Formats: sequence, C-alpha cells, structure tokens
Amino acid sequence: MGTTSEKFTEQEEELLQNYVTSLKGNIFVLKNLPEVIKGALFSRYSRSTLGLRSLLLKDFIAKEEMLFNEISGKGPENQALAISKAQNFYDRILDGYGDDSIGELGSAHIAFENVSMIAAKYIEDARIGGSPLEKSTRYVYFDQKINDEYAYYKEPMIMASAYKELYTKTCNHLFDTYSSLISRLTTVIAKDFPQEEGISKGAYNAALRAKVLDCLRGLLPASTLTNMGVFGNGRFFEGLIQKLGALSLGELSDISRESYEALSHVIPSFVRRSEENHRHNLTYKNFMCNMIEDTVDIAAAFNVETSDKTSSPRVKLVRSSENAPLDVAAALLFPHCNAPMETIKEKLKSRPSNEIHAILEKGWTHRKNRRHKSPRALEHAVFTFEITADYGIYRDLQRHRMLTQDKQLLSCNLGYFVPEEIKGTEMEKEYIDALEQAKTAFDTIAKDLPEEAQYIVPMAYNIRWYFHVNLRALQWLCELRSQPQGHTSYRKVAQDLCHQVITAHPEFKEFFGFVNFDGHTLGRLDQEIKNEKKQALKSKL
Repeated sequence: MGTTSEKFTEQEEELLQNYVTSLKGNIFVLKNLPEVIKGALFSRYSRSTLGLRSLLLKDFIAKEEMLFNEISGKGPENQALAISKAQNFYDRILDGYGDDSIGELGSAHIAFENVSMIAAKYIEDARIGGSPLEKSTRYVYFDQKINDEYAYYKEPMIMASAYKELYTKTCNHLFDTYSSLISRLTTVIAKDFPQEEGISKGAYNAALRAKVLDCLRGLLPASTLTNMGVFGNGRFFEGLIQKLGALSLGELSDISRESYEALSHVIPSFVRRSEENHRHNLTYKNFMCNMIEDTVDIAAAFNVETSDKTSSPRVKLVRSSENAPLDVAAALLFPHCNAPMETIKEKLKSRPSNEIHAILEKGWTHRKNRRHKSPRALEHAVFTFEITADYGIYRDLQRHRMLTQDKQLLSCNLGYFVPEEIKGTEMEKEYIDALEQAKTAFDTIAKDLPEEAQYIVPMAYNIRWYFHVNLRALQWLCELRSQPQGHTSYRKVAQDLCHQVITAHPEFKEFFGFVNFDGHTLGRLDQEIKNEKKQALKSKL
C-alpha cells in the first residue's frame, strides 16, 4: 500500500505514536483511546480532506475543550470525569452528522450476570451489531447452590403472589432431580460407551460430561440463572436497551435500566437516546406497547386449544419461492454481465434445466470445506420454516444472526423431549415426574400470569417458532449445526431443514455438501481429542 504522504514533526510523531499503530503506513489501527473519541474522530473523518492522524492532531489533541490529555492519559476514574466534562463537545460532533450509523463507531464489552435464560434469549435476539457469548449448559454444571439456594430467577410478580411457594417448590424439585441424575446417568453412559484404547482420559471425560449434561439440560427451568458477555457497537446497545425497556417482563426492564447506567460510563454519547426519559425512548416505548397490545387483542380470535404435542423436533417448510433456483442462477451471473437482472432471468427461463444446473454448479464445485463462504447470490432463495422443538434446541439455534425469527410464548402445552439415554432406565420416571409437576404448576400460574409463568417451564418442553432465512445463511446453519460435536437434538433439526429444502428444490442439494447426516454417540469425543492435540502442540512451542 506504500507510505503516507502526510508529514509530521518530531514532536507530533511522539504524540501520535501513543494512539496509532503506524506513523508511515496507509493502514493502521487506533489504540489507547476511549470509544467516544474514536467515534467522534471517525465521524469527522468522513467529511474531512485530512488523513486520520492529521485530524486527530488538529481537531482533537490541539483543542482545549476536548480535554484530550486528561481523557487519554490518566486512570479510568479521571478519564470518566474528563469525558463527562467534554461530553457536550462530543455530542455536538456526533449530532452534527445526523446519521444513525455514527452509533456504530463506538463499542463496548458488557457482562450480564445472573440473568435468566429467558432474558438471555431476548438479549441475543438483538442480533445485528452485537456478539454474545453465553454460559454453556453443556460444559458447566448447574447444580451448585449459593447461600443454600439453587440459582434461578425469583420473578417478582410471582414471588409477591399466592404462587410463591408453588413456584419455588417446583423449581427446587427440577434442580434436585437434575442434580441427583448426574452421577447415575454418567455411570449408565460410561457403561454403554466405555473408554477406548488410545483415547486419553481427559478427552473421554470431557465428551462424557457433555453427553450427560446435554441429556439433563431439559430439567433446567427457564428461570435458571446464566452469565453472558456481549460485545457490541453503540447503535446495537441503544436498540437493545430501548427494546428491553418496552417489554412487559420486569426482569427485562431492570436489565434495560442497568445496561444504560453501565454503558453511560463508557460510551455515553452512543446510548444517550435510550435513557429512560429521553423523548426517543419514550416514543419508541409508546409505539411498541400500543402495537403489542393491539396485536394481542386481534390474535385472541386465532387462539385454539392445542393437542399438537410431539416428543421429537418437527420442522415444516411453510414457504419458498418456486423460481428460487433460477433467481440464484441469475444472481450468480449478474456481476459478470452487462444486462439488467430481469433480462438475465428472461433468458434463463428459455434455457433447459441442465444449463441452469451447470450455472448453479459454479457456486459449489470449488468449495473445499464448510468455512468457505458461498457467494451472495444464494441469498436470492428464501425459505420460511415453522419449527416445534424443545426450548434447549431453540436456545441453540436462535443465536444465528442472519435470519428473521420470532417465537410464541414458552408453555407446557406442546409436549416434551425425553433423551434416549434415559428411556427404559429407572431414571425415566423421575425425569418425567419432574416435568409433569412443572406442567401442573405452570397451568396454575399461567391462568393469572401467562408471561411470568414461562420462568417455571423446563427446557425439555417444546416451543414453536419460525425461521425466515435465505439459502446462504441456511447453508451455514445446517452445515455448522449438523456436525458430530453438536447436540444430538439440534443436529436432527439442522438435517431436517436441509432435507426439506432439497426435497422442494433438488437443484440446491450440492450447496449442502458439508451437512453431516451421520449418527454419533459420544459426539464431542473427536473434538476433545483435537483440542488435546492442539494443547500438546502449543506446549512444545
């Protein structure tokens, strides 16, 4: 890329080297700067003839009202105070550009600790601009007690109602059952799948633990407390705070308020419109509350008493475009043609199917593994699926960002999942009894508190949701979630999604070349062996 044409004095270079990774190159990274300065700097950058380093010197370091030395050169407490003093200046810069995308120029890492699994899903549902990582039910035991109590959310409305004792008794029984089955199920699975010669004890035990916890997670109620780490930009956090604050569950309102307070210390200019009493936040909340209220009233006429129960996941392709293969073929050709899209499509309509297939073949023939991202042309084929599966599966698949999705309320009305490893053993009755007791409690609480009653629902119970997804995103989802190290249940859903698309459009079969249709017993074992080999190699370096 060559070197920059900018010239700096020796003193300027001494200043700049603290804040950029290169003084000479045309590509460099900012460092040692608070998010608000980076965001404001990039905002000015988009409308300046100056290079970023020159702009940083001229409009930031040199301006007294920026308090630049105080902000960038002292400890966190002094820095926060300095940012607060200079906030009006930064706000003027950011407001002056009138574009919501400016909110993407500041970012933060935030920890959400001791939030329910229900709340975690609402946080993860705000997908674009944020990257969440959640505590795993596969690698972490959830049977620990804190101050002699299991870790689950004590929903305030339930705890203030006549259902308090029923709620706590039911949640405790679910955790007691989960805890009591861990060692017994471990013994059963270890007997059925003993450690093979040549497999290390560490890899085997890790795979065995994952298998056991995968089976038992269905007993955990949705109130189970989890931890999350989320990295996101200001625009993402502003939208997340506003969304959570507009929903009716008290826990979500608390998270919204506390998130705003925490982020205001780090990226205040980027989340200020999500402050509880800010006009933008108030109008958004009014819009959401009224829309939900009106829609709920209309939806009441469509409710039915359901007997649609299933013990295994069910996937249904609700809608897809009849011309999807032709649309993808046209999109593959488009960047290499000089004709309008409609002209390309019209010409393709007159071509025989083998020619269309030959065009589509160019999109997959050179892929060597699932990490080779397919061309954007695949996004022209769109599918809508309705899925009924246990809440554990929903939690795993819901995290995929590039799709449109929504769910119905969690309930105990659609049946539940019993792992094959438990069926036919003395543990089956205990497992089912705990689930049935939870249903009885749910039915009782839901009569008065339908939303709050979701907290008592075990993860083994089914939920109904939809995916509206393009072929490119579906390819990634199916190939990733069908791998042997994945949970057995969601592997089946991924395989069914793939099967249904291929049935509807056989032309797309080869786009799913890395979907794994094999069955696996200790599915994590191969991955754990690979992990051990990597660690051993690193230790030698």
